[in-house]
Amino acid sequence: MNPLLEAEQAVLGAVLLDPGQLRQLGWLTPGHFHRPVHRALFAAMRKLHADRHPASAAENAVPLLWVTDAVAEAGRHVRGLTASHAHTLISACPRPGHAPVYGRMVLEGAIHRSVTTHAIRLHQAARADALQGEVEGALRCADVLRDVLTDLARRWGTEPRPVDPGTPPAPRPLAAPPPGWATGAEEEQLLLGVLAERPKGTDEVVGWLRPDDFADPAFGEVYRCLGALHHRGEPIDRITLLWEAQRRGLLADGTLSSEQLAAICDGVGPGSAEWLGEQVMRSSVTRTAAASARAIRALAENEALAPGRLINHALHALAPLDEVRTRWQAANGHPAPTPPAPLPNEPPSAQVHAALARSAPRPISPPSAPSGSNPSPAAVRPPSRGHG
Repeated sequence: MNPLLEAEQAVLGAVLLDPGQLRQLGWLTPGHFHRPVHRALFAAMRKLHADRHPASAAENAVPLLWVTDAVAEAGRHVRGLTASHAHTLISACPRPGHAPVYGRMVLEGAIHRSVTTHAIRLHQAARADALQGEVEGALRCADVLRDVLTDLARRWGTEPRPVDPGTPPAPRPLAAPPPGWATGAEEEQLLLGVLAERPKGTDEVVGWLRPDDFADPAFGEVYRCLGALHHRGEPIDRITLLWEAQRRGLLADGTLSSEQLAAICDGVGPGSAEWLGEQVMRSSVTRTAAASARAIRALAENEALAPGRLINHALHALAPLDEVRTRWQAANGHPAPTPPAPLPNEPPSAQVHAALARSAPRPISPPSAPSGSNPSPAAVRPPSRGHG
């Protein structure tokens, strides 16, 4: 039998045998049960207990009226529940005193199911946004997923914080992308042509557009070459771009060809670098949201992963989407949110700024100061369970 099903039966049987166990299960809700009949029965017993059913005050033997009233109350919301089924649940409980441990098993299964469900919704929203040229649906679902992870961490009794899983989980096989998912290829090539023809347009996008935002890795490398030439203040045309690509080994390893670069430089038409860059960023947001959703779903479907680790690894999987989202907001003129404190294993902020400076204009240093101047309430938690 499924261990999760046995745990649900055991905790219900324990409460049927001893209603007082509900006082130790305040963190468990009917929604945490997988089967509808189990959800209805647990909700019914919580209601009867809150209404001070006579069985709640029983010190020794629990009256049979407790079982029949619980079944009758649950029967108002679900069909097929009988007194014989309640007695089956009672016989499935080895030790009523172990109800909190059984409840923790039920909560663990609910956490995995909930994370899986919201990861699927995030992926579906990203697909829909990609088809409609939007990002709001995916970002909204990402916010909901983050809130769910935070709430589940509180219920499980752990501190929600992003933790790198080390080895990324293998994503489940995906169906072919829907028509229109990768429609940004034309905008990407046109943007590169505009930047090659009018290098000053780089100033409009270099602050928030990154090579990884391009769906085509080859186009991303061309953008990197353009950024390097712009950063060094060198002239940009078809020859200098070809030379930069050769210096980076892109021609030797087959990433690019001279014909591809010629097509980019010679096929330019009218266009705004900023507008085209926003289209590339929009596509990057939906692709990143889909990738985060796939990673989180793979984590949630790993039954061997403890809930605490699952929650923290899922928060880590949302980090790439947060980074792209911040740059998307910058591209649209929205103020960026206050960034979280860097984790111990992240590079210092000075290193991050130094890395970004390779693809962004070098900031003008301020004049040096004259010599001699001065420089400027805890939630209820499940029982102790050790690590994880």
